[in-house]
Amino acid sequence: MRFCEICIAISLAVVMGGCAKRAPLQSTASLTVVPDASSLPAPKRTDLVAADRPALIGPLDTIEVEVINIPESSREMQVDASGRIAMPLAGTIYAGGKTAEELARAIEESLRRHYVRAPQVVVNIKSSVSQVATVDGQVQEPGLYPVTNQMTLMRVIASAKGLTEFARQDDVVILRTVDGHRMAGLYNLTAIQRGMYTDPPIYANDVIVVGDSPQRRLFRDLVSLSPLLAAPLITILQK
Repeated sequence: MRFCEICIAISLAVVMGGCAKRAPLQSTASLTVVPDASSLPAPKRTDLVAADRPALIGPLDTIEVEVINIPESSREMQVDASGRIAMPLAGTIYAGGKTAEELARAIEESLRRHYVRAPQVVVNIKSSVSQVATVDGQVQEPGLYPVTNQMTLMRVIASAKGLTEFARQDDVVILRTVDGHRMAGLYNLTAIQRGMYTDPPIYANDVIVVGDSPQRRLFRDLVSLSPLLAAPLITILQK
């Protein structure tokens, strides 16, 4: 066989190898592959110490309480570290884990018990330190970043001033607790940018890791079988 024929044979072998169907991803002792999952499920309220969507009030958040027709009772206040607030006439009320609407109804109920007739209360969250996600790894400014109803993976990385020079866009992990289970998703930012799948939402208490990490190494064998091109890899981490 002449040299050019050998080259052609090698080229055909490479092409055929590339076209071969990859083996399906399999669960391991370290994690469970979720079949047909296209994104991490949203956490349940019991999974969150801070807020979910809609926003929940958490310790050290600043809120504004307006009592209609009783302006002297209206005020801006900070929720204490145990999640409580104290108001004239209403007394001490547990605010942690409530939405603004739920807290307003709780304040109204307390005012009625203290003989305030037909109270009307409006609560607004002025600032929150409890609704944050952690961004770590190969980003310009790792740290804690506020989570709003519009926060996504791409946006939270932009909040961290973007990726470093050595970051890998196909190497981004989101860690989350859902219904008591620790879950992880491995995402490819390039695929998101190209519209191959949706930019996933980020929730309070999520941990986003860009680059090599112990969490990322859990995916090593699976990703070697099937690079993330058209979908993220969603798993349940074993305790």
